[in-house]
Parts: sequence; C-alpha cells; structure tokens
Amino acid sequence: MNIEDIYQVFIKYPSIQTDTRKLQKDDLFFALKGPNFNGNLFSRQALDQGAAYVVADEDLSFDDERIIYVDDALETLQQLAKFHREQFNIPFIAITGSNGKTTTKELVHEVLSSQFKTYTTTGNLNNHIGVPITILKVKTDAQIAVIEMGANHLKEIEGYCQYAQPTHGLITNIGKAHLEGFGGAENVKKGKGELFEYIKQRNGTTFVNTDDDAVLELSRNLKDVIYYGSKRANSTGTILKKDPFLEVLIRDEDPIQTNLVGAYNLPNVLAAVCIGQYFKIDFEKIKKAIESYSPSNSRSQLMKIKNNTIILDAYNANPGSMAAAIENFAAMKGDKKILLLGDMKELGNDSQKEHEAIISLIDKYTWHNVVLVGKSFSENNHGYISFENSVQARDWFQKENIENAQILIKGSRSMQMEKVIE
Repeated sequence: MNIEDIYQVFIKYPSIQTDTRKLQKDDLFFALKGPNFNGNLFSRQALDQGAAYVVADEDLSFDDERIIYVDDALETLQQLAKFHREQFNIPFIAITGSNGKTTTKELVHEVLSSQFKTYTTTGNLNNHIGVPITILKVKTDAQIAVIEMGANHLKEIEGYCQYAQPTHGLITNIGKAHLEGFGGAENVKKGKGELFEYIKQRNGTTFVNTDDDAVLELSRNLKDVIYYGSKRANSTGTILKKDPFLEVLIRDEDPIQTNLVGAYNLPNVLAAVCIGQYFKIDFEKIKKAIESYSPSNSRSQLMKIKNNTIILDAYNANPGSMAAAIENFAAMKGDKKILLLGDMKELGNDSQKEHEAIISLIDKYTWHNVVLVGKSFSENNHGYISFENSVQARDWFQKENIENAQILIKGSRSMQMEKVIE
C-alpha cells in the first residue's frame, strides 16, 4: 500500500497506537522497533485486542487481511504524518529548546485555546515517534497546532520539520543539554537552530527570546521576527514577585499571577503572552489562561507534605536548569532548606566538570541538608550526604522525619527522584 491508500485507512480508523498495553478497539497499530523491543512480535495480540489494522515491516507467522505490510513501520508513520499535515492550511507552531519547552508549550496552548481550536503535544511526546503521532491527532476542526520538538543529536529537528512543516517557530533557550548526543555545546546551538533555518527557508515567523544571547544570534538573518523578553522586545515583562509563585508585570497591562515556581519561568510566560498578542488575543484572555495553568508531572510542582514545602522538579535536569533551580531556591524565604539532587544525564565527556560546577554552586549557599544522588555526583569530592539511587534517598528521607522544611527535589528523568516522596 502507498501512503495515500494507508491514509484512507487512517481516515476511517484515526487512532494510532504503538503499545498493545494501551491499545483500544479499532486502533491502527504500528509495529515499531527499537533497541529493546519489536512491535511486530505483538501484531497478533494487537489484532486479538481489536486493532482495526496492523502496520508491520516483518513477515508475520500468520495470515490476516488486517495486516498492512510496509518496508519500515516508523518511516511509514512519519510519512503518514506528513501527508496528514499537508491537508491543513493553518499555523503550525514548533517549539524546541534546552529548557522550558514543555512548560512553554503548555502555556502557549492554554493561551491559544482561549480563542482558537488548538491541538498540541500530549505530555512530552516530542521525539521521532511522538511528533508524528501528535500531528496525526490534529483533527479537521483545528485552527492552530502547537508541536513540541525534543532533540539529542544533529539533524533531528531538521527531520521533524520535514513532516511537521511548521509555519512558526520558537526556541526557548540554548544550554548544555544532551551534550553527549550533540557532541558539544556548539552543536546544541546548531541543532536547535535547524528549526529557525527551516522557518527562514519558508518565509515563516519566529518568536525570539531576547534574553538568550545564543537564540538572539540565531535570529540575526531571519526575516519575520517577533521578539519577547525583559527588554528590547515586542512583548516585555518583569518579575513583581517570585516567592512562592511567579508574578509577572506585562508592559502597560495588569500583573499575571502564575502557579509557576521560579524566576526561570519568566521567559516561558512571556513567550505565551507574545504568541497570544501576535494572534490578536485580548490580554484579559491571555492573563486568565496563564493564571489557570498549574504544572504537573513533576515539573516545578509546589507541594505540601507533612508541613514541608516541596518543589518537585524531577522531570529532567541539565546544567542550566539545575543551576537555575538551585539559585531560585536559595533566594526563596525559609531557614530550613534541603536539597535532594540527582545526577544530570547525557553530558558525555563534560559530565564530571558539570557536576563539579553544580557542587561548587551548592557550596556558595547555606543549607540545612544536601543529599546528592547518583554515580556522577559521587565521583566528585564533596562533604554532602550521598546515595546511589533515589530509593536509598527515600529511605533516608523517611527516617529523618523532616518537618517544617523547604525541600527542592530535582534530577534527570532516569534518576526518578520523585520516588523520594512516594
């Protein structure tokens, strides 16, 4: 079957699934393969569970008219997403960056949804599988789509753009994330810049954070640029308050009282304001939308547990986000502050240096306690409490019976630092 024929099947059965554990009746099951799994082996199970069709790229051990054979199931999924994207003549806004892209995406979606039928990435499904699935979830009633793009190597964003075909683009910031995959900080910049390069070639519009020098540099030769930031921008704002939640004053407008923790969320808020204003949404709608958003999924969540105030920011971590979280936490009120920090992953040869830099930053402040979790932290000399994993840290936390403290919990996703308070 060619893509056009598969698309006709998709129109009839528009729900895509790649995991039989989540499969529902009449889903279209794509048998994807990875280093540790092979979806083809689950094809019979998918059909038995009620899948409308299975898209497979290996000869299966049984015959069924509901099997669609292709050369490569993943490539077919991506080409199907491209074909679907080409049925729309609406703004597709792509968002990438080293830090804050998911929060920015969520805020932008809230703002745009106040006036337009808007579709966006669910959670952080921002990779080579998540991006095409997100595109295929965009329905015919869509007025705007917001697509989050993550990347850990060169040419990845460029590849996403081939089937997402964004008309608008935003890079939140450029920092030391996924250094191992990119091969260094300069390649991180180059990789994120692939989005702006695509937008430039198609005379699209970019939204540029003036407070990030690397992003600003990437925007120099772009044609249609809308700026946001604390200065020199179309949409500007300043911090009125940041403890415990961020309150932002937008130029010539009323303050926005967010449910976000940390001054580092200012650019994320300003990005949403900027895009809302660009699409001519009334400021009161923008303000209401941002104020209604509460972070979840371990992203800068402010929690109260046993008289303790906990900032759970354990979804991800890199040197930039870790430093920003520590400095913000140090500036908050409280005299019983505890750090529970897990390793930062995918830093390659820079790992020891970057973890050492974080320890040096911690040394600058006075803490009630500091707990560092993981092999990378333990390989550096420090006098803080150290554990191999988050389960050991949880045992320590429970035995300490801590009360009336302010606690920051942060680490890379694989460290599962949220287990400390489970």
